Amino acid sequence: MKKTLLIILVIISSLTLISCKGSDDVLKVGMDLRYPPFESRNNKNIPEGISVDIATEFSKYLNKEIEIVPMEFGNLIISLQNGSIDVIISSLSITEERKQLVDFTEPYFYFKIITLLNKKFADENNLTEDSKVEDLLKIEKATYIGLSSQVSATIPESYGKDVKKSTNIAAAIEDVSQGSSDVLLMSASPVVGGHKGHKNTTIVMWDPFESSPIAMGVKKGNKELLEKANEFIKTFNDKGGMYDLLKDKWDEVILEELERYGIDFYIEK
Repeated sequence: MKKTLLIILVIISSLTLISCKGSDDVLKVGMDLRYPPFESRNNKNIPEGISVDIATEFSKYLNKEIEIVPMEFGNLIISLQNGSIDVIISSLSITEERKQLVDFTEPYFYFKIITLLNKKFADENNLTEDSKVEDLLKIEKATYIGLSSQVSATIPESYGKDVKKSTNIAAAIEDVSQGSSDVLLMSASPVVGGHKGHKNTTIVMWDPFESSPIAMGVKKGNKELLEKANEFIKTFNDKGGMYDLLKDKWDEVILEELERYGIDFYIEK
């Protein structure tokens, strides 16, 4: 009986060691796969996108296998804190509030907040695609629309502008298109997408209100992984490095999406 119990304990110990080793050999990456072309799935339901490629190359850099752990964006930091994932690579912007919860790497992308304008309003005020933020801000009669507690509202409010609140981005875009509002601030994808759907009644103003730094997030105190991630990010500009790989694969996709810029739009600060 004792011999049998000893054998069972040895087997359990061996399986535990194998399990731990497997965990050590796998990089678990948290990601919200609803935001192409950065984080999404292909028609076979396999994760794909710019962030997926970065995560894959990072796992190779660490000599580990990769596991993409899909979840809603709001659950990423909680999952990092409880150990369900090792790192967040999901277009995570650096904010003062998030700095209290996670350790950020150096930024590797910059997401610009640009502007969708009603075309009639733009024409009347001599605003074009190349106009500057200062040109828009000095127009006192401009009417702004945005989503509550999001940058589309908080940024113009920080400049003392009154902002009409919308329930969703589609309704806000429609409001600008119809001329009920003049100005909507958002990141490039919804702004350009809104313009594509209303080309005769809107224009895009490309000068950014803000340039939000995007980084990886690791658990507070995980200095080893943070150092490795920053070492990896330092190689992005190398010849044949991450930026070159992303440009080769995604530049045409981004250019088609934005109709003006390729992936350099996100790389350059």
